[in-house]
Amino acid sequence: MSGGVGPGRAAASGQRGGSAHGAVGRGAPRSRTAPRRLGVPQPVVVDAERSGYPRMVDGAVVEAVRESWLVEDRWWAPAPVRRRYWEVVTRTGQNLVVFRDLRTDTWFRQVAMG
Repeated sequence: MSGGVGPGRAAASGQRGGSAHGAVGRGAPRSRTAPRRLGVPQPVVVDAERSGYPRMVDGAVVEAVRESWLVEDRWWAPAPVRRRYWEVVTRTGQNLVVFRDLRTDTWFRQVAMG
């Protein structure tokens, strides 16, 4: 039998706990597409249009909205989640993700950890 790849052989390539691009935890660069943990949302002051479109975030002018999405989750729970997220770019070039809690009508900034 040749040393070709067959069922169960791809995992036996000598790469344990890492990827084909390098070992984990040895200073290897982190993948740009790797998920990042989210921190606790921080309250933020947002000046928004009546439609919800944010115009200013903590005094910074919103130059562009990159994306907007709605999250409705835990509808079965006593405190369901209803949020409208906005990924924005400020005039100074800062990328931010903010959301309005649709249950309480309050704004938060979603911060990524590390």
